[in-house]
Amino acid sequence: MPDPLDRVRSAAAARGLDIEIRERPAASSLAEAASLLGLQPEDIVKTLVVKRSDDSYLFALIPGDLAISWPKLRALVGVNKLRLPEPELALAATGYERGTIVPIGSSTDWPVYADESIVGRRIAMGAGAHGYSLFVDADDLIAAYGATVADISQPASAR
Repeated sequence: MPDPLDRVRSAAAARGLDIEIRERPAASSLAEAASLLGLQPEDIVKTLVVKRSDDSYLFALIPGDLAISWPKLRALVGVNKLRLPEPELALAATGYERGTIVPIGSSTDWPVYADESIVGRRIAMGAGAHGYSLFVDADDLIAAYGATVADISQPASAR
C-alpha cells in the first residue's frame, strides 16, 4: 500500500487539484486545532464516510463546528437508512483510518456531498495520515469531485 500522503498528492494531481499538506501538532479540541492552523472552526471540514443499506458509501463534507443532519442527507440521497460505519468498514471503504479520511485518493471514488456552508472557503481537512492537515479551496474540491452541494448540516448541539 503506498504512503497515504503520496496517495493523496497523486490523486489531487490527477484531478488538477491544488492542495497543500501541512504537518500539525495534535489538538484536543476543534477550537485548538483551528487555532493551531490559523483558521476558524468552521474552516476545518470533517469528511464523514456514510454507509448506505446496500453496502455502498458516500462522503459527507461537514464544517467542524456543525454536525451532519441525517434527515436532510437521507432526503437528498433518497434513502431511508444511512449510518456511520464501524472504523474497520470505513477503512475498508476508503483505505484511510478514521480521523484521516478524505475523498482525495480514496480506494473507491464514492459520491461526495458537501454542506453548502463550505462554498467559497479555503478549508482544512484530513490528509490521509494522522498528524497532517490538507488545505484546499472548497470550490475546487467540489468541482474536481462533482460533489452535490446542499444544506446537510445542523448545529452540533442538536440531536
